[in-house]
Amino acid sequence: MADRKTSLAIIGGGPGGYAAAFLAADLGLEATLVDPAVNPGGACLYRGCIPSKALLHVARLIGEARAAWEWGVHFDKPKIEIDQLRGWKDKVVSQLTGGLGRLVKERKITHLQGTAVFEDARTLKVTDVQGGERLLGFDQAIIATGSEPVLLPGFDGAAEHIWTSRQALELTEIPKRLLVIGGGYIGLELGTVYAALGAGVSVAEMTPHLLPGVDRELVRFLRKGIDPLFEQILLQTTATEPKVQKNGVKVSLKNEAGEASSALFDKILVAVGRRPKAGSLGLEKAEVQVNENGFIAVDEKRRTSAPGIFAVGDVAGQPMLAHKASHEARIAVEVIAGKNVVYEPAAIPAVVFTDPEVAWAGITEAEAKERGLAYKVSRYPWSASGRSATLGRSDGLTKLVVETDSERILGAGIVGPGAGELIAEAVVAIEMAATATDLGLCIHPHPTLSETLKEAAEIFHGTATHIHRPKRK
Repeated sequence: MADRKTSLAIIGGGPGGYAAAFLAADLGLEATLVDPAVNPGGACLYRGCIPSKALLHVARLIGEARAAWEWGVHFDKPKIEIDQLRGWKDKVVSQLTGGLGRLVKERKITHLQGTAVFEDARTLKVTDVQGGERLLGFDQAIIATGSEPVLLPGFDGAAEHIWTSRQALELTEIPKRLLVIGGGYIGLELGTVYAALGAGVSVAEMTPHLLPGVDRELVRFLRKGIDPLFEQILLQTTATEPKVQKNGVKVSLKNEAGEASSALFDKILVAVGRRPKAGSLGLEKAEVQVNENGFIAVDEKRRTSAPGIFAVGDVAGQPMLAHKASHEARIAVEVIAGKNVVYEPAAIPAVVFTDPEVAWAGITEAEAKERGLAYKVSRYPWSASGRSATLGRSDGLTKLVVETDSERILGAGIVGPGAGELIAEAVVAIEMAATATDLGLCIHPHPTLSETLKEAAEIFHGTATHIHRPKRK
């Protein structure tokens, strides 16, 4: 017998979980949110998206101050007050999570501060933060437990020198020498932060490219921007055999030719990816199936193999993005509320908040080619943008993937300052099935970086104002 019962139980308080709880309450459903934190927020708000972007803002400010020397504006070398910086970052996190806590109370959502595992397909065992246990019965449930960093085997012996993204964001120190293992978005973002704060940062990536899977043309602009920031970027390189020394930790670095060398670092940031947090939920007791990659298997309505149990966010599959989790949460709750909806986004935007930023949405050029689509790529270099010139930042590119016959915009990629903000317009265009003509006829404010989208669309017809690129017949 359950100690208490709820109509909808939500496991996990991140962007998927709290979005589900809030919408459920707005639709008149009884919702119980199970999460160990005092306030919702999950990994994104507490130790991911928000603290990293707060620190990346500081890194960008430092970078702009350095660049200002070229314009005749000289600043003294920045002095980093690490305790004050950490305090500001923590204040941002506290402000946002505290706001979510107030919204829980205002919406009259029951928040059980603890963790949950399935006892069966209609019962959860909830263990609170003091160790007490209770059984929670439910009619329906949403699993939104998120993901966790992947750890490298063989690095346990040097634990005091090893960071995951969580430890890196605690900002306890600025190491003199930092090795970042992994050239994906987490490694590059946090590497950017520590390099700006004064650390000597080296990046080791085992594949031939930074940001594996991202449009190579966009990454070339990024590489040019971050090369001066990092001490070295080692591609097709693996890091193994960490050995603790008196003055740091020595690591073996092996390149694509199999040649090994060693280097000494103060800290090692392991940023080789994340994995779904599904293994300790007792899913087998509820007969919830997991796929070969460890993700909970879901259908187009975010339903799992167990009737009445849904899964959203990182635990339910790629891409592992907060905004994708929130959108999936909406779908799951609306299905529970009896609405006939499915999860079928035409474009899920992704952003790497380095400097320059990289953002993309929809179908990439490589994907269009692989699918055999009839397409054309329209590129607008920021060297032709008046606004980028006034910023001293002509190191950017806006590109559109356009279906040849229909002119429909299939995808977009942007690299440059503010790319993460600009990509939203492309997402709307893709979702609305807008054409290159539609986008080109929309009046954009001048001078802005948003004009690069308009002119990229006009290039499809060979009529862009600020660049001469006639349409091929």
